[in-house]
Parts: sequence; C-alpha cells; structure tokens
Amino acid sequence: MATTFFKDIINPHFDQKALLDIRGGGKVLVISDFHMGNGGRNDDLNRNALLLTKILEDYYLPNDYFVILNGDIEELQRFSLSVVQNQWKKLYDVFDRFAEKDRLFKNIGNHDEGLIFERKYPYKLYNVVQIETGTLPIYVYHGHQSSKMYDKFNNLISLSIRYFLKPFGIKNISSARSPHKRFYVEKQAYQFSMEHNCVSIIGHTHRPLFESLGRFEYIKFEIERLCRDYPSAGGTEQERIAKEVATLRYELGKLKRSERRDILRQSLYGDELPVPCLFNSGSAIGKKGINAIELDKRNISLVYWYNEGEGKQFVSRGAYDIFKIGHSSARRAVLNEDQLEYVEAKIRLLGSGNKITERE
Repeated sequence: MATTFFKDIINPHFDQKALLDIRGGGKVLVISDFHMGNGGRNDDLNRNALLLTKILEDYYLPNDYFVILNGDIEELQRFSLSVVQNQWKKLYDVFDRFAEKDRLFKNIGNHDEGLIFERKYPYKLYNVVQIETGTLPIYVYHGHQSSKMYDKFNNLISLSIRYFLKPFGIKNISSARSPHKRFYVEKQAYQFSMEHNCVSIIGHTHRPLFESLGRFEYIKFEIERLCRDYPSAGGTEQERIAKEVATLRYELGKLKRSERRDILRQSLYGDELPVPCLFNSGSAIGKKGINAIELDKRNISLVYWYNEGEGKQFVSRGAYDIFKIGHSSARRAVLNEDQLEYVEAKIRLLGSGNKITERE
C-alpha cells in the first residue's frame, strides 16, 4: 500500500543516477546554488540574475555545453514552486532550450528536493550524474548527502525556514554560512572520493574548491611556486612575479580576516599530501560574481564570471586572461585549470590504495 502511494506522488521523471559520456567529445558546465525565490529583497539570486542569464544564453548555449544544475536551483524551503516559476520565466526559458537539445541535467539539493513530489515538473531529476571522460570517473552531486543533519531533518528545516524565518526577512541559513559545517561536508566528500579513487564535484557549501584546495590553501601553494620561479626569471618577468605575489598576499590577508583561524589550520587531508579528488563549483549567488566548473575529456577548470568593475580585485589586477561576451559587461576568468590525466595520476599515486606503511 505504501509503495503504491509513493509511486502515485513521486515525480515520474526522478531517477537516482544519470550517465553523461563525453569520451567522444563534449564540454560540460557544472553550476549550482541559484536559490531562485520570489524576486523580493530576500531572493538570493537578485544580485546576479542578469549575469547568470547572460552567460547561460550567450556563452554556454551557443558553445554547445552540457549543463549540470547541481542542486539548490529553486529555493523551495521558503517559496512555492509556482511562485518561483512565475518570477524566473526567463531563466526557465533558457533551461528549456538546453533541455530541447538533451543538454540539461538537474540534480536535487536540500533546498529543492521537494521537486521529486512535483509530478508536473518538466525536467528529469537526479541525485548524481556520472561523467565518463575516458580518463577517470567523475561524480557530480550536490553534497548535502554527506550531512547527517540534512539527511535526517531536512523536512523540519524546510518548515522552519518557510514559516518562521521567511516572515521576518531572514535569508538562507545553511552550511554555506558556517565554516565548521562547510569543513565537515567537504571532508566527507573528500573521504568518499579517496575511498573510491574518483573525482567528486559538489556544491552546497558555496565555497569553490579546485583539486581539493580552497582559495586560502591554493594561494599559499601558488606563492611558493612563484617564489621558486623568481630567481631564474629575467628582469621584466621578476617584476611581474613580484606584483603577482604582492596581490596574492593581499588576498591571503583578506581571507584570514574572513575565516576563523582554527578553520584555516584544518585540512581536508590531515597530514597527508593533498589528493586532487574533490572540486566544488561554488555558487551563482556570490557577492561579486558567479563561480562554476567547466570540463571536457581532457581538462577541468574553475571559472569566475563577473560584471566589469564589480569583480574581485585579485582577478582584475592583470594576473588572469579575461574573456568578455561581445560588447556586454560580462567577464570570465579561469582561476585554475589542469589536465585530467594529471589529476588521475595524483589520485592513482596518492590515493587511499597507495598508503605508505612502516617497514617491520
């Protein structure tokens, strides 16, 4: 009886897993955490809505990207689906155009998992998308699956946000607001990837990660690399390196002030060498722009989109090649990029199956 009941109410388009095979070619965008609401002052997407629509419609669609919307696209813990759909018709029109080309994949997150009970929802829904690249398997999932709180109490959280916090104008409360909760979610996803010798791409925490490194950790590694390059560089190149190191040190100082020191000292990988098995696409609701992951069968990149004059200072100071869409104000910078063969080699050599044991 119960089984029949759930079959009657669960979205017929919902499935646990999708397979995206790009071994023969193809480009993929992974982007998450839109938190589309009612368009009011507490709608988290308002700040970046025009930029987001622009890059999807004028960059990713004409360049034939597959798009994985990796959870928390609709903010259903505070608003009904009909309200969200009515407010964001333009974005749904863009989603439709990807879906018409069979290039749209949509994972559920903790803030939009109610979609599995929306039988008329137009898009297929998944828990995870497995990407086959020919190099190593990549699993794309929202990330809330690793949080016991969301697994057990998400319905209660939804009720409290919709009926208590929303009337008082309080915005999203999630693991994205807590360094401790972010760290726990990321560590669980990292350990999963280590145990299965695969790559995980998550969202949920709103914190971009590339090769298991957050921005703070990456900057420290990058400063060390530049210092090693400095002695053998020529005069002009030394000047460039010195300016870049100064810029990175400034950014490092800002990050120190924005995070608690004990969290900064924590590491996803303990005292081991970092294994580049965890990536996080960040979110579409950053204060100064949008982060996302791009990949094809050979490379993976962390990209940052912003409006000219409104982006983060470390990007606009000349250390990155900037791409712009036509005559618009939209700008794109590749913050990090690497070959999947390198990622696979490090996972193979440093992963959990190759731990060093003491000799007897």
